[in-house]
This record gives sequence, C-alpha cells and structure tokens, in this order.
Amino acid sequence: MRKLLFLIVTLLIPTTAQATALDSCQAQIKYGAPSLSGVLLCREGYMLSYNTAHKTADWIAYHLTRKDMHGNIPRTNDFRPDPDLAADQQAQLADYDHSKYTHGQLVPAASMRWDARAMSESFLLSSTAPFSKQMYKGIWSTLEQKVRDWVNSRGELYVVTGNIYDSPEPKTIGPDYVAVPSAFFKVIFDPVRVDAIAFIIPNRKENPSDLPRFITTVDNVEKVTGLNLMSKLNDAVKLVVEARAPIFWTR
Repeated sequence: MRKLLFLIVTLLIPTTAQATALDSCQAQIKYGAPSLSGVLLCREGYMLSYNTAHKTADWIAYHLTRKDMHGNIPRTNDFRPDPDLAADQQAQLADYDHSKYTHGQLVPAASMRWDARAMSESFLLSSTAPFSKQMYKGIWSTLEQKVRDWVNSRGELYVVTGNIYDSPEPKTIGPDYVAVPSAFFKVIFDPVRVDAIAFIIPNRKENPSDLPRFITTVDNVEKVTGLNLMSKLNDAVKLVVEARAPIFWTR
C-alpha cells in the first residue's frame, strides 16, 4: 500500500523540468494544464504534453487574442524534428513519406503570425500529427478558421487540442512508429463570456459544412481522453460549462 501511495504521489508531483515548463507557460494554461504526464514543453506560442510512445502530443494548449490575429509574420514551412527531445523520441519527416497522411499542425501557423519564433515553432514535428490529407485540408481547416474568426469577434480565447486513439496500440507510420490518431479534439474556452465549445472530429474526410455535427461537451472530451480540462475554474462554474453542448457559436 505504501509503495502504491508513493507511486501515486510521485506521478502527481511535477518534476523539475515539468515545473519549469509549467511556470514558463502560465499564459497558455491559465485555466489549468490538462495533465502532467508526458514530456511538458513550453514554446513561445503554446504548451504541449508530448507522448514519447506515440511520437505525438497528447495535448497542446494556446491562448489567442484579437491582436494576434493581425500579425504579419510570413509562413515558414520549416517542418523539422524537435531538438528538445532525445533522438529516439523524435518523429521525423521521413515517417510521413509514402503514407496517406500529412504532418498536420495542431497549432496552426495562421494563428502564430504575431511572432517569428512562435511561427517557426509551430512547425516542430512534436506539435504535428498524422492527419488524413482530406480531413486536414477540409473540415479541420474550416474549424481552425472558425477559431480565428471567433477570436476576432470575441477578443480572446483559450484553446486545447490533441489526439484521440481508438486502441491502446494504434496504427503507426514510418520507421519511428508515429501513432495515427483515430480522431482529434478541440476545446475552445471564452474567459469573458465563461463559455466553451468542444469538437471531436474523426481522422477521415468529412464535409466541412457538417462541422456543427461534431460539437460535443467538454465532459465528453475528458471522458474520451482522460484529461482534466479547465481545472482551475471554480467547481460550480466548471460543472456548468463542461456539461453544456452549445449550439454552434455564431460570433
């Protein structure tokens, strides 16, 4: 029993590296880090939890403001392995060769135009995942543009996005065995209106006009992923916000 309690406490206490990442990225995780598992990495424009077994991020969190949407940094397209990960933990560009998947950005470059470093770091392969090409360029791109529209109209939003797997041993691609998600989630929180909208979208071609069909609750995203989203919200507020599946946001 003592060994079990020690293990539980150890898992809950951040390591020095985790604590450093958490402290450095408070702007991105103001309402709580979804988990403390994996390799926590703080970037200029986002924070992520990297799963070394899957070679992808379990979650990525970022904060966007209306001012960010008016940046003019050009897209760099400098996809590359993450130098902060050990060689045997990295995904490589070669993993995507001859596959039907693209290294899709979980943090879209179009939302990182406010800073040159943020733009460049959005192309680190630790913040990408194998997306169906049709899904990534279609319904997922539509959702990303919706998020930017909502930021422009609402002023600021907090976003958490990541991968969902339908098996403990998911399909992989490439010599580094990069796991292919069965679906992706995105949770968008408006701190001013204290409102959230969540999506789970299968990793396959879907009609962009069907985007509202994939709205779900934050509760459901937590159930499917095991994450604890918006943990720093007041308990009563969190209960209401996470149980709600709103009609598709207009503005």
